[in-house]
Amino acid sequence: MTPKTIEQAMQTLAECDSDIARAYPLVGAPAPRQRDQGFATFFSTIVSQQLSTEAARAIMGRVNTLLPELHAKAVMEVEGQALRDAGLSWRKIEYAKGLAEAELAGTFSANGLEQLSDDEAIAAITQLRGFGRWSAEIYLMFSLQRPDIFPADDLALRVALGRLKGMEDKPTPKQARQLVAHWSPWRSVGSLFLWHYYRGEPL
Repeated sequence: MTPKTIEQAMQTLAECDSDIARAYPLVGAPAPRQRDQGFATFFSTIVSQQLSTEAARAIMGRVNTLLPELHAKAVMEVEGQALRDAGLSWRKIEYAKGLAEAELAGTFSANGLEQLSDDEAIAAITQLRGFGRWSAEIYLMFSLQRPDIFPADDLALRVALGRLKGMEDKPTPKQARQLVAHWSPWRSVGSLFLWHYYRGEPL
């Protein structure tokens, strides 16, 4: 999504939601966010789970030294101990090997997700061990650039939505989905705005 697309979407969202119309002039439009597509991004997602950005980056640096070509065949062939020495836990190694095995067996195709609908892509990702709905939705938002995704399990997103709506407490994931249903077909942009609003970045 380009800055122009985001700006146009924000105008549409402001027209359909008075709370966005009030907050939008105060914090401005969110910046575009994009991640690479493909197997390496899924591997990186496994590495980064429950780690700080800095720790995940350090581990991925060691992995990239170990495996300059980060693809399914290389992950299947490398010894688990080598990945452990790079900093992955044994559970994450299990997930990474499972991802590689699924890719090689043809039961999962990272590059084929682009051809699937949102629901089909989420189902394909969440059948992998180690990948929940949140991970799938984040991939659709940032890697596939799908415009109508709302990762309701994201804590910061729900905290921001509660603040935006003047609620005493953050909504549940189910409540959050209901509150933003009318943002469709631009719920991804609405999500970007909520993260932006959460940080409270002024113009």
